[in-house]
Amino acid sequence: MNETTPQSNRLHIILIGKRNSGKSSLMNALTGQQVAIVSDVPGTTTDPVVKAMEIHGIGPCVFIDTAGIDDIGGLGGQRVEKTMKALQKADIALLVCEAGQGDVLSTWSAKLEAMKIPVVPILNKVDLLADVEGEAVSLERQCGIRPIMVSTKLKQGIDRVRQAIIKVLPEDFDAPLITGNLVGDSDLVLLVMPQDIQAPKGRLILPQVQTLRELLDKKCVVMSCTTDRLAITLKMLSRPPKLIITDSQAFKTVNELKPAESLLTSFSVLFAAYKGDIDYFAESAKAIDRLHSDSKVLIAEACTHVPLAEDIGRVKIPRLLRKRIGDSLQIDLVSGNDFPEDLSGYDLIIHCGACMFNRKYVLHRVEQASRQGVPMTNYGIAIAWMLGISPTLPVPMKE
Repeated sequence: MNETTPQSNRLHIILIGKRNSGKSSLMNALTGQQVAIVSDVPGTTTDPVVKAMEIHGIGPCVFIDTAGIDDIGGLGGQRVEKTMKALQKADIALLVCEAGQGDVLSTWSAKLEAMKIPVVPILNKVDLLADVEGEAVSLERQCGIRPIMVSTKLKQGIDRVRQAIIKVLPEDFDAPLITGNLVGDSDLVLLVMPQDIQAPKGRLILPQVQTLRELLDKKCVVMSCTTDRLAITLKMLSRPPKLIITDSQAFKTVNELKPAESLLTSFSVLFAAYKGDIDYFAESAKAIDRLHSDSKVLIAEACTHVPLAEDIGRVKIPRLLRKRIGDSLQIDLVSGNDFPEDLSGYDLIIHCGACMFNRKYVLHRVEQASRQGVPMTNYGIAIAWMLGISPTLPVPMKE
């Protein structure tokens, strides 16, 4: 991956700590840019500040600067809430403290570890200390943690922070391959990509681009067509494709025309495994058969796009559900980072492919649903289930 890597695929590193602990200064020092506003006024950082970078030794990453965990007042409470939501996306946390904040160091290290977020403890503003080593020893004696001693003002300790990030990189950070074990060297793959009103003019959507690139890296032979040219494309091929990947909305048409020996899946189904828990999504699709007229369904999409005619999340999936269950079925829709903490009132959650989210955040949502006993599936898997189609599911694997 390089600087063109989608933000959703990058390592997410969050900076957390009290107001004025130097989080913004540290973010600027690590990125080598004036990304965040630095001020002596407490509460300068309000909404999370996000910066995508390519850091030597770390690779493509996203730094997220957050409001102080001790922010106060009505707005302060909302800022802290946004900080907590940002933590749901964090692969690594930089816990930034000042001298005398051993309580923050111990309490928040425990909280972050409970959230399964690797922690890099940092003591900032050491240029203000008369005895730096003495403070480090005191903190270690007090809470059992020896932080990295940093002065963002003097640019001291910044390289040690970078090295610490590398050391705590999650072993499972590398995302699985999008196509898993489905195809390999020289296999013929056909991509069916409708260019309808929802397709961005002059561009392919992100899942199509990422899948195409991976197939080329795998040395596959790749052909592509729109749905209305599928029949003629298949006739032009000298052999049936090993795999056909379609837009989920074209599942029915493609399934009727595909050669019997060709495997069939969709971009959304592939992303169910790439971004989330394919087994939980597949098992949860069975809950569609248990829905009734009084059931309640939540549809969640990562994008915050302006709704268009025949929108898949707002129109097509609700139409399929109500045709199957009845018009009285209650369907709620959330987009972007909006996702209810309490899911207990829902009988099923149907999530988009989540190409705009990192894997950590999607798995957090899956864990949240699973913990509350709510089935959660994915657009492509849900559509296939309602159409009576059994798409080929990838077995997640890494390069």
